[in-house]
Amino acid sequence: MSDNKNQSNNRKSDLLSKEVEHIDITSFDARKIVSSMEKMSFVSRETANAANIYNEMIKDKDCTIFLTLAGSTSAAGCMHIYRDLVKYNMVDAIVATGASIIDMDFFEALGFKHYQGSQYQDDTELRNNYVDRIYDTYIDEEELQMCDKTIGEIADQLEPKSYTSREFIKEIGKYLKTKAKKKDSLIEVAYDNDVPIFCPAFTDSSAGFGLVMHQERNPKNHITIDSIREFRELTEIKIKSKGSGLFMIGGGVPKNFIQDTVICAELLGKDVDMHKYAIQITVADSRDGACSSSTLKEASSWGKVDITKEQMVFAEATSVLPLIASDAYHKGEWKNRERKNFSKIF
Repeated sequence: MSDNKNQSNNRKSDLLSKEVEHIDITSFDARKIVSSMEKMSFVSRETANAANIYNEMIKDKDCTIFLTLAGSTSAAGCMHIYRDLVKYNMVDAIVATGASIIDMDFFEALGFKHYQGSQYQDDTELRNNYVDRIYDTYIDEEELQMCDKTIGEIADQLEPKSYTSREFIKEIGKYLKTKAKKKDSLIEVAYDNDVPIFCPAFTDSSAGFGLVMHQERNPKNHITIDSIREFRELTEIKIKSKGSGLFMIGGGVPKNFIQDTVICAELLGKDVDMHKYAIQITVADSRDGACSSSTLKEASSWGKVDITKEQMVFAEATSVLPLIASDAYHKGEWKNRERKNFSKIF
């Protein structure tokens, strides 16, 4: 029995041996390649046009920039890109899936890692070794459960009442100031710079498991997540913004949530403009009529997005996002922006 356990531990160590290293957009200058791609066609020209629109957003002093995150690009090596967009004042608010913020960013802030693997690996063997797979990336399930547990423990320390995901993530940022094993996570940098993070489907992540355990331990005095009030908070940011732009990685709930703030503001009797700028990087196909893969031009029919400054980039985000972000960093328009500090308005 002991030999079998040792063999399993050794196999798990082999599977989790090559860490994912997050790309550093400050270490290379993508301006020349993006400029060259502008003279090409297909996805290259889409990427260059998206980079130009993003730089226009940063240059526009009246523009509030919303970053939306869906999918697993954080686990795949883009985690430090998102952190640096906040650090260098190229993002004013974030709308993300719970997985992006908790299972990936908070997970690594606790000192855990993501690992390079293979999409061809026997998944039964992975399950037997308690290894979870995201395409060709591996996660230690035991570590992920420790992440779940930590979320529940943070909730145990809070006043029992309703919180928006933004409020709860702010509490996580406060926790990481003293407890983080890996400093400068996205949550911590956003906390330091008053950039609010919203997760409208917050419980669809390790946060959900952790909060279920929290409520099980505290059946009569526990916290809850109020997604309605959170929608109102995000809409308030849109109302207070003279203009706005969207930088969307993937689609899903975050994309629809931020676009719907325009409609929500109108229903509240507020006079707001459609989102002036919009970029979406996606591999989703719009031919099946799916909401999360709808084109930005389609969103214009709903009164959500203006079509004069929009660009769909049909690419897997890890292949083009580093170029767009590095181009913006090295062009340096962010140096002339004032921080919006939206966390302070609540």
